[in-house]
Amino acid sequence: MRQRFTARAAVVGDRAGTVVPDAVVDVDDGRIGYVGPAAEAPDAGDAEVVALPGVLTPGLVNAHSHAPMVLFRGQGEGLPLERWLREVMWPREARLTPEDVEVAMTAASAEMLGNGITTSVEMYFHPERIAAAVGATGARAVIATPLLPLPGLPPMEEQLRAAVALAATAPDDGTVEYGLGPHAAYTVPLPLLADAAAAAREHGLLLHLHVAETATEGADLLAAHGLSVPGLLASYDVLGGRVLGAHCVHMDDGDLDLWQEYDVAVAHCPASNAKLASGVARLRDMLDRGIRVGLGTDGPASNDSLDLLADTRLAAAMARLAGRSATALTAAEAFWLATGASADAIGRPDLGQLAAGRRADLVHVDTRDLVFEPVGDPEDLLAHLVWSADGRHVRDVWVGGAPVVRDGRSTRVDVDVLRADVAERAARLATG
Repeated sequence: MRQRFTARAAVVGDRAGTVVPDAVVDVDDGRIGYVGPAAEAPDAGDAEVVALPGVLTPGLVNAHSHAPMVLFRGQGEGLPLERWLREVMWPREARLTPEDVEVAMTAASAEMLGNGITTSVEMYFHPERIAAAVGATGARAVIATPLLPLPGLPPMEEQLRAAVALAATAPDDGTVEYGLGPHAAYTVPLPLLADAAAAAREHGLLLHLHVAETATEGADLLAAHGLSVPGLLASYDVLGGRVLGAHCVHMDDGDLDLWQEYDVAVAHCPASNAKLASGVARLRDMLDRGIRVGLGTDGPASNDSLDLLADTRLAAAMARLAGRSATALTAAEAFWLATGASADAIGRPDLGQLAAGRRADLVHVDTRDLVFEPVGDPEDLLAHLVWSADGRHVRDVWVGGAPVVRDGRSTRVDVDVLRADVAERAARLATG
C-alpha cells in the first residue's frame, strides 16, 4: 500500500539535526520512498494521504533494555547496582515463568511504542516469548539471548549452543533479530565470553554485554589479570564484529582507544546510571573519537521509565554538566543518539532515520502544546523535542507503515488488561 504523510515538519534523525518544514514522507510497501518539502514532492497518485498537525520523526531505537522488568519497577530503591542485583532482582527473577516474561514484555512493548520507541535491544530470559510479545504489539526487537551462570539454568556451554540455534530461526522481515547477550565479564567466565564472541562473528550476530558500569565491578579481574575489563576483553578476542557494550561508564583513555580500534559500539544509559549512582559516561570523548553511541533506557526497574525521548534531555544535560559547557552535546546530537546513531550502534542501517530506502517506522509528535512554542526557525522544533517534550506528546506510531499507536492508544493490545495482569504477577514475584 502506498501512503503519503504530511506534517508541520519532519525531523530526519541525522547528526546534523535536519528539519524539513511543511514535510511530505511517502511510504511504499513499508519503506520510505521520499522525504522532503511538500512543494517538491512527486505526484501522490493513488496514495492514501495521512495529514498530521504535528511533527514526524523516525521511530526511536532503544539501544539497551530489559523491558520485562516492568514486573520489578521501583523495587530495590536506593541500593547500589551489586546489591540491587543480588538482593532484589536475581532472587525475584528466579521465580519467573515464561508466561510472566511474555505478559510483561507485551505491556512494556506497548508502553515503549506509546513513547515513540519502535525498536528495542532486549537482553532477557525466554527470548522466544519476547519475540512473541513484540509480534503482538507490532514493534521490532533485537533480542540478545542472555548467558548467565545462575542456579536453575543449563550449563553455559549449553546456553550458548541454544542461543546460536535460536538465532537461525529469526524471520527475514526485520521485525525480530536474535543475538548473544553474555551478561558481563564479572559474571560470565572469560573463555565462554571468547566462545560467544567467536560464534557471534561467525554468524553475523550482535554480541551485547555490560561493560564498566560501576567503578568496582572490574576490581577482582584487574587484581587477577592486571588489565581493565576492556583490555581483558581485547586479550580474550571478545572484541571485533558487531559488539555493543552497555553503559561503558568507567573507561580511561586506553579503554576508549580500544573501543575505537575495534569499532565497539556503546549503549549509553544516562537515567539508569544516574539512579543507581553508577557514574557519568564520557559521552563527548566517545563521540569525538568516532565511537558509535546509541541511547538506551536500560530496564524499567532501574530507570524507572521507558521514555527514550525524555532520556535525550538527560543525556544532553549530563554531558553539558560533565563538560561544564553548554555546547558539550547539542540538541541535534541528543536526538540523533535516540534515532540514527542508535540504529548505527546496533548495526541496523535500515532504521533510525527518515530517509529513502529505510523502513517506514514513523512517530507523530503532537506539537499543539505550549512546550512547542515559540518557533522562530524550524530547528526550534528539534530543540523543543529534546528540552521540553517527552513520551506523552506522542500521538501516533507506524512500524513498517502499519499503525500500531493511534491517538495515544495501542491498536493491537488492550493496555488496561495488561496493566492489571502485570500488577498481579509482580505481587506474586515479590512475595515468593
